[in-house]
Amino acid sequence: MQYDLVFEGGGAKGMVFVGAMQEFEARGHTHGRLLGTSAGAITAALLAAGYSSGEMLAALAETDENGHSVFASFMGEPSAPDPQDLQNSAVLELLKNIDLPLIPEAIETRLDEKIIQWIGKNAKGRHLLSFVDKGGWFSADNFLAWLRKKLDSGAFNGSARDFSRMTLSELFTATGKDLTLIGSDTTGGRMLALNHNTAPGLPVVYAVRMSMSIPLLWQEVVWMKEWGLYRGADITGHAIVDGGLLSNFPIELFLSDLKPVTEVMGPRVSAHALGMLIDESQGVPGAESGETANGFSVSGLETVKRISNLVDTMLSARDKMVIDAFDSMVLRLPAKGFGTTEFDMTDERKKLLVGAGKDEMKKYFNRQQAAAVSFAAETVDGEEVTAKANKLASRVLE
Repeated sequence: MQYDLVFEGGGAKGMVFVGAMQEFEARGHTHGRLLGTSAGAITAALLAAGYSSGEMLAALAETDENGHSVFASFMGEPSAPDPQDLQNSAVLELLKNIDLPLIPEAIETRLDEKIIQWIGKNAKGRHLLSFVDKGGWFSADNFLAWLRKKLDSGAFNGSARDFSRMTLSELFTATGKDLTLIGSDTTGGRMLALNHNTAPGLPVVYAVRMSMSIPLLWQEVVWMKEWGLYRGADITGHAIVDGGLLSNFPIELFLSDLKPVTEVMGPRVSAHALGMLIDESQGVPGAESGETANGFSVSGLETVKRISNLVDTMLSARDKMVIDAFDSMVLRLPAKGFGTTEFDMTDERKKLLVGAGKDEMKKYFNRQQAAAVSFAAETVDGEEVTAKANKLASRVLE
């Protein structure tokens, strides 16, 4: 049976999707349209590129030369700023606005220049510059390199994958897979549904990068002119971050038949929809919280811990109205005790998380003998599913 699939955001907790997809595939099901936010965007993009659950499981086991999970490197050290960046930095502007009593202005100016140059050369100082000037403590350059490698590894329909340089339009033409990734335009104050209809010229890797850019953790992505228009509008220079900031689980976009929605999302291709939700209230059997791999932790700084706690709180404030409305189409995947930024989790914790995802998908299908619910198969609070979805979808795309 074919499903339109929705994957929620949740950072490192998104590894649970791999286990869910193992059971999904084992039962012979296939996917139609794909929609993902943040960690869900990564999963959706890999599925669009033809990745199997087995290939994704192998990716989870990748390590660097020091034996640490390759995912831990996603929270990377910002590169050294060039002289022009330092001159334009808000940190330098702050220093200039601090008046030191009894110190001549010329000396203050030289002192400010020395301080900003020192900050730019210091590892923790570069994090500060990144946070203030680019909206995030960490660089995601290592993530981009990893994703490009994944999109050019293995085979798709008997030919070598070669998707890393493709735009969303080119990927759709090459694969036939209708992929939508959710981002948040903080400059324009609206949600972006990024796909071959709305942003045909946007590179796939940057669409994923935008969607996974958890605010304050990773640097914002600034829309480049060469990426073209979004739904006919020029948003060059707009800062784009994690779609979960505005809508982490917009399953209603797949259920609505309103023309303005289908113009964005494309026509229905499946009789069924299934949304995969990361549930922090549901425990993972055998797992405890707070572990890190071999004493290595990407969250050692108190500043990063505060940001991480803020992110966890923000992403746990879900689209509750939507989730409750379409409960029978929602698979709740356990992730209690796992952190949004726990990219350095041990192999054992990964195994437990993946296994929990597989078990929950098995339980879901055992409960739903007809497999999920068709768009028009039931009602929600006395309304047909499509009618309810139309109301919710029109709001989220406004």
